[in-house]
Amino acid sequence: MSLIFAIPSRRHTENWLFRCGIALITLLLLCHSTFAQETNRDALATTNQTPANTNLAAQINLPVTNTAQPSPGLLLTDTNEIVAPKLSRPGLAEQLRSMLEDARHLRLMRQPLTAEPILESLLAEGNPEPIQQAALLEMALVAQDQNNPVRAEQIYAQFVNRWSTDNRVPEVYLNQGRLFRQMGLNSLAFAKFYSVMTAALAVKNDQLAYYQKLVLDAQMEIAETHYQSGRFPEAADFYSRLLKQDNPALNRPEIQFHLIRSLQAAGNHTETAAQASDFLTRFPNSPNQPEVRFCLALALKDLGQNAEALQQVLSLLKEQKAQAQDHPEVWAYWQQRTGNEIANQLFREGDYPKALDVYLNLLQLDRTAAWQLPLKYQIGLTYERLLQPEMATQTYSNIVVRQVDLGTNASPGLKAIVEMAQWRIKFIQWQNHADDINRELNDSPSSKSASKKPAPSTTAVP
Repeated sequence: MSLIFAIPSRRHTENWLFRCGIALITLLLLCHSTFAQETNRDALATTNQTPANTNLAAQINLPVTNTAQPSPGLLLTDTNEIVAPKLSRPGLAEQLRSMLEDARHLRLMRQPLTAEPILESLLAEGNPEPIQQAALLEMALVAQDQNNPVRAEQIYAQFVNRWSTDNRVPEVYLNQGRLFRQMGLNSLAFAKFYSVMTAALAVKNDQLAYYQKLVLDAQMEIAETHYQSGRFPEAADFYSRLLKQDNPALNRPEIQFHLIRSLQAAGNHTETAAQASDFLTRFPNSPNQPEVRFCLALALKDLGQNAEALQQVLSLLKEQKAQAQDHPEVWAYWQQRTGNEIANQLFREGDYPKALDVYLNLLQLDRTAAWQLPLKYQIGLTYERLLQPEMATQTYSNIVVRQVDLGTNASPGLKAIVEMAQWRIKFIQWQNHADDINRELNDSPSSKSASKKPAPSTTAVP
């Protein structure tokens, strides 16, 4: 019995152990399933949170998208999709700078229509502010090159509105003043030039030299605006005050030159002569020397110093310095204008010998018929006033001979000069013939006897 009892007990024990194993395995499977469900919930929660964050970012970026400046031909969303990848590229700054340099080069090469779209693309929202600022200033220069001062002024105003604290604002004011003066709005030009000086009061020490130069430029522009407005005494006063400054950046030859022009236009002949003489002594190699000598000659002539004025004219006409060779067209212009101006004044005043001297020197400046024929006609008239009909006839004949050089494309003015020269020749011949007849009549015996016959007495016969 014990054996029978033992067998069932062992079976019972093995059954219990089997059940415990099954329970343990079930427990492990249950724990693994619970862990997987929690993991899935966490993952799902994390996945569901991402769209919420994405939507929030879209809401934050929405105002930026609305204020973006899209380039022409692109929709607003297209522009944002293009700009975003660009900003993520590491070489974006170099690319933008290269585009800016290309646009600047195109502008300098007089290709504004090609440069403008590049500059507009650089103004897209999201690009660095320095790039946008430089592009906007370049667009203003493009408008100036296209002779569109109104658009250039609007662009400069936009720059000041967006970046009013930028260090370049005083220089923008300076350009705005020049544009206003170009448009004839001198009051607004004055306001902008004075704004340059006002803005320079708050500069830092490390930029002092730059802003001092801007202030000098603004003062020069104020004086020049007075000059172009016909306020010559005010312009001369501004230039005189500039010359009294000790700033090393001051361009003294240029300022004194403008002072001489203002004084001459204001009719201050004494001061004009003094400043012009000082200028020619201090700056003998200045490119403005011919115009200064012109002002000096006119001032001396108005002061009644004809001999000194003639000396200045002849010195200018015989000038053979290096600067005359470097700028022949400038020197030729002032030589011709100065000589004509003084010679014509001397002719009108009856000083024919001095006028003839100037006219003969003027002939050496240009060999073209357009220059020589009118001048020779004036020389012929001068010979007539000097009672030299033979020289006058010879001069007029030279004009008629050169009629062949004119060809069929001669201007009406030159043709008229040839006709007047022919008429003057006939007039001199007729005058000479009339003088011969008068001499013959005066030398005839009848005229001599008539001159010897006593005049009838007017006394009453008693």
